[in-house]
Amino acid sequence: MINLKKKILLAHSPDADDAFMFYALANNLVKNENFEIKHILKDIQTLNKEAEILKYDVQAISFFAYPDLEKDYQLLSCGGSLGYGYGPLLVGSKSISFQELKEIKNPVIAVPGEKTTAFLLLKLLLKDFKPVAVPFDQILENVLSGKYPFGLVIHEGQLSFQKLGLKKIVDLGEWWLGKTNLPVPLGGNIIKRSFSNDEKTEINTLIKKSISYGIENKEKVIPEIMSYARELSDSNSLVDKFVSMYVNQFTVDYGNIGKIAIRKLYQMALEDGLIDKMPELDFVE
Repeated sequence: MINLKKKILLAHSPDADDAFMFYALANNLVKNENFEIKHILKDIQTLNKEAEILKYDVQAISFFAYPDLEKDYQLLSCGGSLGYGYGPLLVGSKSISFQELKEIKNPVIAVPGEKTTAFLLLKLLLKDFKPVAVPFDQILENVLSGKYPFGLVIHEGQLSFQKLGLKKIVDLGEWWLGKTNLPVPLGGNIIKRSFSNDEKTEINTLIKKSISYGIENKEKVIPEIMSYARELSDSNSLVDKFVSMYVNQFTVDYGNIGKIAIRKLYQMALEDGLIDKMPELDFVE
């Protein structure tokens, strides 16, 4: 029998919230008649780079990376990571205030990639520091060992840093909320503009249904994605907490508030000279 389904390469991060979002789609639990989807797992900085060569049809992306890609990719209206009052953390081995950190000349900070939105947020706040790119899942151990004095933590490390004895210096999501009264937008999903409008809408709907399935069947899905939770994998409750942080109402659909937050991020980046132009935000609905 001839397979007439269109092949789609879908790439996302190997972390618990993405595994949760795409669980139903990866396990054929949502009706999908027209596409054969292959899931690729890569860390977000790698995905940001590989998007430049149009490697994947649909993929996760840091919002900071999107302005360079908008000619070829369009943002989906679902699948985003936004949080109210929490986000990437700047941590250190010693307890110091953010004001004390600002007084250190050009502090060295391990970052998960210079196109991550976490990096953009830190640039908006701190301005002058020396970034060193380190894989996101190695930042905590590098700060703990003393290799780097400070680290910018994303993903599950936001909940596990304390049990390692590391200290929070600033929560960038908390800072962002205080400055804007908006959820902090970290990343979304994009699709190649070369797809037809009908195809883009259908893929957006499939992902939205997969996200909704996870939310509606959390007790079933959480145990299935524990292996993606790394340092939280021994605690169902912490994985549940992490997933709830980044798979929420904005993940199902940005809505007006989510879209305002994304625009605000780009406006602030443009004002600080961190992006060259304001991207056109024509979401796939």
